Amino acid sequence: MARITSSVLDHSQPRNSRSYGQPKLTLQEAQEEIFNFLLSIVRQWPVENVLSQFQHMFFEHGETASSEVSSAIYILLFSNNEQEFHNTLKRSCYILVNNWEVARQYKAIQALVERFDDPILLRHTLSPTIKRLREWMLNFIDSQDYRELQLFAARFSEEAKQTQWSSRYTSYLLVPQYINAENPVEQREAARTLSRRLKNKFKFDLAMYTAHSQNTLPHRRKLTNPTALGDSALRLIKAIVARRGRFSYKNLAHLFLEQVKDLNYVVFKRSLVEYLIYSVNQPEVVKALRQHLGAKLDVLYTEYDAEAFDASLRLRTCNRVIDYLMTEDQRSPSPLFTLLLSQGSSISLAILLLKLVLISRNSHHYLEARIADLIRYYEQFPRDQCLWVINFLEVFQVTFAIYAENVEYNLIAPGELQSNEMMRNPNYWTLEDLEACRIFSRMVLGKDDGVRFQAGHPNEGYGLG
Repeated sequence: MARITSSVLDHSQPRNSRSYGQPKLTLQEAQEEIFNFLLSIVRQWPVENVLSQFQHMFFEHGETASSEVSSAIYILLFSNNEQEFHNTLKRSCYILVNNWEVARQYKAIQALVERFDDPILLRHTLSPTIKRLREWMLNFIDSQDYRELQLFAARFSEEAKQTQWSSRYTSYLLVPQYINAENPVEQREAARTLSRRLKNKFKFDLAMYTAHSQNTLPHRRKLTNPTALGDSALRLIKAIVARRGRFSYKNLAHLFLEQVKDLNYVVFKRSLVEYLIYSVNQPEVVKALRQHLGAKLDVLYTEYDAEAFDASLRLRTCNRVIDYLMTEDQRSPSPLFTLLLSQGSSISLAILLLKLVLISRNSHHYLEARIADLIRYYEQFPRDQCLWVINFLEVFQVTFAIYAENVEYNLIAPGELQSNEMMRNPNYWTLEDLEACRIFSRMVLGKDDGVRFQAGHPNEGYGLG
């Protein structure tokens, strides 16, 4: 391990350090001393030296490079408040994680999490102070907060990738961390940064795979498929991208909002069901949505039925529909989620969720948090028992990478499809037609057409939703 020089120690002393003889720190002041010290050293010291100081502070109660910090740890332990120790340890971890994540020192994050496997925590000790420290550390390791911390290192662990199917969806599992206002700001920022990076990587890998998979030249290297959908991934991408022009989901969302802006809330709710089932060409799914979703919306926020709805009510309503489609108790799958997937309607469900986000952008994080709830529920089961759920998650990822994120795709149809007026409607396309198309990425703008969604105007199914 690299030796810490005296010049580094002097430079790292926290500001406003107290002199001998001053009153001892309060618990809050002790916590701030710890946080400021870690902030100072993580930005200046080598990783090994930072980890060594962290070890001295929280595993050994040994001497640290700052006498103030050693005193602060002592005060923290003798406050006899395990929850405050837990909170301090948690924020301390995320101060390091957040700074290392920004600096792209990913191995440092993995090394930090691995420190918690130190067998020193299981050693017998006669010291009441050390005993209390180790008990509190072991309790932290057994907590949900530690499992959330492990997400930041799990992407580097081959063992985790092989044993836990849910590790493919870390970008969603991180969402509850950064939308929870009660979490430390460092944890929220670290979770947001990593989640965004993982999503961007998936988008980039998907775009590269799509482009190169269509290349027939034998000497060109084929890129790895970033999905778990196998050969059907390209067909799915083409089927989603085939919805263009007046059939575009974005155009339909814009048209819907224009048509309902002057309606009262009860009519809006009924129109919302019509909007969602529009383009669904599975009769059993349409029937389920009319029955289950319609009944739920009929009794939702009835005190506002006669009033004009606003953006806030639209957001709340879309969030409730997401609950009905995903998980109503934020722990287990909703009846409608189970029903739709049992009918093999992964694409339909993904498109329904996309439609909701397209009319309520602020529902996106809420939706991803519900995705995380379902992943947490199903990860207790072996992979072979969750294949139908995994298929939905893969379809969901692809759908939102194409339609709801910054990168958009464009499908170029062969001449015979473009020249045939009927065949311009993707509802009439066969699998052979899709196979003949090629995919390119670019920004796509479309115009509205005369489709209507208001209640009392049932519409026929179009397209692939």
